[in-house]
Amino acid sequence: MRTSEAVSACQSPITSDMNDNSLNINLLKQSVLKRLCETLDKAKGWRKLGEIVRNDKRFKMSVDDMDVCSLKVLEVDGSPSRMMLKLMGDQGCVLGDLTGFLQIMGHMDALQCLKPSGIQILVHPQSVAVISGHNLRLSCCAVGASQVQFQWFRKTEEVPHSSSPDLVFSPVQLKDVGFYICRVNCGNSYEFSHWAQVDVLDVPPRYGLISMPSDGRPRVLIQPQPQRLLVGDSLFLECGTIGRPLPQYQWYRNGAPIKKATKRKYNVQYLTVEHQGRYRCEICCSKERTWSNEVDVIIEDFLTNDQYYSLEKPYATDKVALLIGNLTYRNHIQLKAPMVDVYDLTNLLRQLNFKVVSLLDLTESEMRNAVEEFLSLLHKGVYGLLYYAGHGYENFGHSFMVPVDAPNPYHSANCLCVQSILKLMQEKETGLNVFLLDMCRKRNFHDEVMPNVMLKVTANIVFGYATCQDAEAFELSSSGFSNGVFIKFLKGRLLEDEKITVLLDRVAEDMGQFDPTKGKQALEIRSSLSERRSLADPIRPGEYSHPGQAHNLHWIKAHELPESKVLDFDCGVQIKMDFAAEFSNVLVIYTSIVKQPEEMLSCEAHITNLPLELDVDPKLMNKETLEATGSFLLSGRLPQHCLYTRLSSIQKLRDELAFTVCLQVQFKSLEDVVQWNMDVNIGKPLTSKLDLNRPARKNSCQQTCLMPHSPSTSPCHSPASDRRFHSQSPCFPQHHANPYLNVSVPLYGAVGGHGYPLGFPMHGDPTHMCENVPSSPSTPQSIPIETTDNMEDMQNDFMSSLQFYSRPC
Repeated sequence: MRTSEAVSACQSPITSDMNDNSLNINLLKQSVLKRLCETLDKAKGWRKLGEIVRNDKRFKMSVDDMDVCSLKVLEVDGSPSRMMLKLMGDQGCVLGDLTGFLQIMGHMDALQCLKPSGIQILVHPQSVAVISGHNLRLSCCAVGASQVQFQWFRKTEEVPHSSSPDLVFSPVQLKDVGFYICRVNCGNSYEFSHWAQVDVLDVPPRYGLISMPSDGRPRVLIQPQPQRLLVGDSLFLECGTIGRPLPQYQWYRNGAPIKKATKRKYNVQYLTVEHQGRYRCEICCSKERTWSNEVDVIIEDFLTNDQYYSLEKPYATDKVALLIGNLTYRNHIQLKAPMVDVYDLTNLLRQLNFKVVSLLDLTESEMRNAVEEFLSLLHKGVYGLLYYAGHGYENFGHSFMVPVDAPNPYHSANCLCVQSILKLMQEKETGLNVFLLDMCRKRNFHDEVMPNVMLKVTANIVFGYATCQDAEAFELSSSGFSNGVFIKFLKGRLLEDEKITVLLDRVAEDMGQFDPTKGKQALEIRSSLSERRSLADPIRPGEYSHPGQAHNLHWIKAHELPESKVLDFDCGVQIKMDFAAEFSNVLVIYTSIVKQPEEMLSCEAHITNLPLELDVDPKLMNKETLEATGSFLLSGRLPQHCLYTRLSSIQKLRDELAFTVCLQVQFKSLEDVVQWNMDVNIGKPLTSKLDLNRPARKNSCQQTCLMPHSPSTSPCHSPASDRRFHSQSPCFPQHHANPYLNVSVPLYGAVGGHGYPLGFPMHGDPTHMCENVPSSPSTPQSIPIETTDNMEDMQNDFMSSLQFYSRPC
């Protein structure tokens, strides 16, 4: 299948009969155009040509057009003549017209360029990457009206003793790296072959016997190495593979492609702390793709006055983030914004050097297992960040995240207690614990259980609530996909190198100026953070942070994409299959036909027989656009002219991902469609390796919060803990104990009802939304703090160290 048909006419290497006077001049051979333009550029012959063309009423050549052509001399390899010929060709100028103009000029050298050379190059030399010490042969095959002669060039210099069709390096050495071209002479005419680039890899002796891969799959022989450097140093990363044609490279930092980093070697002359991150290289060769190892580049700051290492700025031994977005609820209102919110936050946190696990639509057991995997990545000094977007509620100062399979109504036994996760994070001696909870904080009157979590005294906790107590968090009403209000403003600030509480305070100020939610949603910040810790702080790996540690390898493997595949069918059709990750548990498979025999009228390849546990709608498979599959976030980032299938619940895989590719072919000579099937197994991709669908262990995070279930006596309607319910209800404060402070602070006890989406006109009495709302209990509850001696004094010290930020609802 073609990947691009929009090739500019001026770049088309079409070989044409030079005697065809009706041929558009834009379709002349590149070698002819090059010689002609070089001739006309001399002594500004193109200007005289332009004057003659202006006198011909069939063509327009204005003074402005002449000026545009003239400015081409300012460009590297720019040609005024080439620009003018393109303008003429675009207006339908053919070879006969151009010959007539040149005859009027009397430009015999230019006319000579248009005469057919009689030379046809049948085989052009091909770019290649080889290992130093191996033999290499570049070949050029050509025929002419009479005997042809060959001469090889390295750039503009003749290669000595190279007058044969083959240029042989025996053996090839590092000094042979460069660009080569062959000139073919026949009488007074000549033609040049295509350029061929030779890249030579200097690899250890253990690779000395490796031959060129026969299957075209690139084989990485030089891997980038992890580095620890200072600000101002130079960075040099190298990756290398052998292959023919020459492999193509693209460097990535923190999962994002680096602009203009498309060479085998990547250099940065002057490093800043922004260059720190995880680097790897994507290598493509013969329609195959592979990746280098991912390595850490640590950039250490220093004092500018004496060049000593700065010990004042806080640092992390690693950074790990778990992002969960629940939107496709089985028994509750479905949401839109969490998918976009998680996607945007993932890309931003990767730029801050976070290891990010981004997951959509998790059941209770999957959420608990995901938290367990998240905790396994934490250790001393790590910055841990948990973001949750979905339905939620808050009872007695404790926040609960609601899984997609939660019953209606739900209770604490069906949900995850955020404070329980915080307790487990504290046991890891983390350097910073950040919770960004993008959910409603309404009281759940169906849940009367009073949690009891024993927290340690630490000065490294930050809670950023998308809304204040007993209030709702909103998503904007839109026909498409957009952020929730919290992330809409957070993503504009997240990369700032500021103390996290200062950053969140600025987000709160920004949200306060947003008219659609003014008076309805306000960011609330609670913190015990005593140091100036920022999400942009540098990473200095500790004894548990080495990339070779088991937990790090586990994380890396859980984010590896399957290698691209080329499927060869017996009928001669060749299909390429590639993979992309939209989230850590969402895989996109896209296929394209790269070879189709001429006797076939059409052929299509469809993916079928996916595992039942993935529950993929067949109507959303094998689509010609990503949007048709439900994937709106990767649009524009993947190749076109493919068929796409989106697998949105990879974590549910019990075994390896196996499926069938069904090829349907319509032959020109047959009326019936002929079908071939091929079974494909791509192993366990992405987070399916983590087995998140396993039953949650008895000692997992749900057991840290004492939550014996008791039936609720509240009225039997929805708990209204919808993160995105749209309510016009004002906030009615009720006093309740803050779990972090030994004083009573406002806790709003009303349960909100259904209102209007934000962005729609608000009409009517705003108080009617809370007609049957019971009041919340006002008995203060104390949360014990886990200590050994002087528990009461230490608890008071800890509570008084916490700062309480809020904005009026």
